[in-house]
Amino acid sequence: MLLGTWNLENLYRPGGPYGPKDEAAYEAKLAALAAVITELDPALLGVQEVGDPEALKDLAGMLDDDWHVALSEHADSRGIRVGFLSRTPLTVVADTTAFPAELHPVQADDSGLTVTRAGRGLLAVEAGDGPLRVAVCHLKSKLLSYPDGRFQPRDEDERARYGAYALYRRAAEATALRALADELLAGDGQGRDVAILGDLNDEVRAATTQILLGPPGSEIGTPGYDRADRGDATRLWDVAPLIPPGQRWSRVNSGRRELIDHVLLSHRLIHRATAAGTGLPGEGPPGLPSVGPDPAERRGEPGSDHAPVWVRIGG
Repeated sequence: MLLGTWNLENLYRPGGPYGPKDEAAYEAKLAALAAVITELDPALLGVQEVGDPEALKDLAGMLDDDWHVALSEHADSRGIRVGFLSRTPLTVVADTTAFPAELHPVQADDSGLTVTRAGRGLLAVEAGDGPLRVAVCHLKSKLLSYPDGRFQPRDEDERARYGAYALYRRAAEATALRALADELLAGDGQGRDVAILGDLNDEVRAATTQILLGPPGSEIGTPGYDRADRGDATRLWDVAPLIPPGQRWSRVNSGRRELIDHVLLSHRLIHRATAAGTGLPGEGPPGLPSVGPDPAERRGEPGSDHAPVWVRIGG
């Protein structure tokens, strides 16, 4: 069984302000995405940046066999949301944006605006008889936007402030996602198949990513990995160390390779993981364009500016 996550980059039908300008560009984008998914052959794929629910259905219709679709009802200001493509039926068990009750509102801009909810929904589903419980997310981006629709700051003070606001929001969203993971694990990570997938918008060692892991210790490659302890009940493992070092990135930001898309697994799943990677299995490092601070620059481009991240689970 292969589980994966992929940011599809502005999946909209043509005609709107964010998607392809015409039907030909739309069909080219769908064809490029469908070719990768067909080759990847996942049992379940978490997806991000679905701007139009009907566009995901169009994509599913281009794949072989019958695929099942689940989408969050909570989109951001551009209409993008998270979802799943699955070869088996899915049951939605959670679709939330709520921060934990104890978490105070976080500042979002210079005006003092605060937010109390995640910008995009956190969607959790069950699949199969086991069942497999999986949540997908798209946390607050590191690509900053400023007042009046700007993508460039007026000065470095403004850049620093808005970088902090984005970090506040991403940390709060990671905390909400960890709370959802706790519900899915139910204190039984040794017995439950649980995965957290998505675009975390930061790298493996980032504080926001580390929030999701739970109790410290037992990381892959350490002596504690094969030693059972009480933390195994609630711990999650990032599969990043299983990805070959020469492939360990999912996006190229201003020429810098970074792994910001992640798959995290419960104790029961991580000890059945046989391989992990980015891009397509067996094809080496992902070939990705370098992107800058303005997401509109790639409007209508085929494919995606992210590579899929995947893990293969044995029986």
